[in-house]
Amino acid sequence: MRETFAATVDRAMDEDPRVAVVLAAISTEMFRAPASRHPGRVIDVGIREQAMIGVAGGLALTGMRPIVHSYAPFLVERPFEQVKLDLGHQDVGAVLVSIGASYDASGAGRTHQAPGDVALFDSLPGWTVYAPGHPDEVRDALAAAVPGEHRVYVRLSEEANRAPMPVSGRLSVLRTGSPRSAGVVVAVGPMLDRVLEATADLDVTVAYTATVRPFDREGLSALAGAAGNADVLVVEPYLRGTSAHEVAGALADRRHRQLGLGVAREHEVRSYGTPARHARVHGLDAEGIAKAARDFFLV
Repeated sequence: MRETFAATVDRAMDEDPRVAVVLAAISTEMFRAPASRHPGRVIDVGIREQAMIGVAGGLALTGMRPIVHSYAPFLVERPFEQVKLDLGHQDVGAVLVSIGASYDASGAGRTHQAPGDVALFDSLPGWTVYAPGHPDEVRDALAAAVPGEHRVYVRLSEEANRAPMPVSGRLSVLRTGSPRSAGVVVAVGPMLDRVLEATADLDVTVAYTATVRPFDREGLSALAGAAGNADVLVVEPYLRGTSAHEVAGALADRRHRQLGLGVAREHEVRSYGTPARHARVHGLDAEGIAKAARDFFLV
């Protein structure tokens, strides 16, 4: 996904003179070629993440289209005040593209992990959020984001599904349950393949989205209405329960149960380990998802 991001932005800089890249000492080597072709449009502020967002806000005020890139905790958490003020309060647009996801950089420790990033964006108005599940979806998300003027967050991951899905803003249905099915499972981004494996023996509808915000409430309402039960399980690759309010809003007119799977809120995993081991601890491997889905739907 990271390589697709860099290649897509490289082409965008050739095609659109408004596009500028703002970095903070991360991934600078990936943008050396466009920097040489477009002097002044690749800006590395050094390890000054707050300044990185401030520079992006200033560029946007002059009519430029800034693309800002770093690890998620350095892009979202550390400069959150600047994201809120220099972009949101000034009502200017930018495209923020993170790497690291929740625990891709598990070997780097907690400093490089940000499972709460999407929840933070939920506290701000006017943001579109993408969590691609395949490199091709990164290209499609950027194709939608870069030409505009709005505020966009694209959450890259080292985990990927085997095949790309449409990045349309609508829920895509992968498997349709019977009229007596137990409910709906929504897989977000790189969770899709393991969700399909985990629910293979369950009578449920499985839907997918890489467009996290705005969430397709209308689509979820329709799928839940067609199922035997309106119960919903959301499997997302960031903080558990982040989309609970979206499900509640979509199904406010009917009785339903919901369960969110994601990175646990209850404890911080302090062992470095591998991303796969972190997923296992949080119940986000296929086995953990399967157990949670059976316990939830087969009551």
